[in-house]
Amino acid sequence: MVKSEKSGFFRKEEEMSLLEDLKNYQPYNEQEATDVKEMIYRLETGEELFLRSNLAEHFTASAWVVNPARDKTLMAYHRIYDSWAWLGGHADGDHDLLRVALKEVTEESGVVARPITNQIYSVEILTVDGHEKHGKYVPSHLHLNVTYLLEADDRQAIRPKEDENKAVAWFGLDEALEKSTEPWFVDRIYSKLNAKLKDYPAK
Repeated sequence: MVKSEKSGFFRKEEEMSLLEDLKNYQPYNEQEATDVKEMIYRLETGEELFLRSNLAEHFTASAWVVNPARDKTLMAYHRIYDSWAWLGGHADGDHDLLRVALKEVTEESGVVARPITNQIYSVEILTVDGHEKHGKYVPSHLHLNVTYLLEADDRQAIRPKEDENKAVAWFGLDEALEKSTEPWFVDRIYSKLNAKLKDYPAK
């Protein structure tokens, strides 16, 4: 176990805020209920979960980016997963995962987004198979992922982040599911994210 310097009474305020957000989160289904419980447990152990130096598991933030009409979502074609997928990335020491999600969207697509809500939109523990990155082997591990619902103008210029994705594009909500070649994500995650949009109608 990788111990955190921020454990016990010395946890940063942002870490405590995330813990509180997770405790207050209302799970959408059994998958979320199970994963939220595990995330809370892991945070309370004091383990360092915000850095990739924890090779077993660490926090990531993802974004379900939709347009103002709520009929399109922004996807990137990721090199590692060889599939169209949502946007997001590693916390890399930042305990404010909403900030991480916003930053990753801009880095990966060039798009500037805003939160539709500051609250957690979805949670999921994701498995990552071992792979090579920048010429170095990364062992199989878990992503403790927190997802936020963001909005962006679909008329903004978009561009890929060449070292991570091959392309970026807006797709209709159903079309996005068809474009992904990862069945588990389509069935368990992306379908759920689309279904939850009914609580956030276009203004």
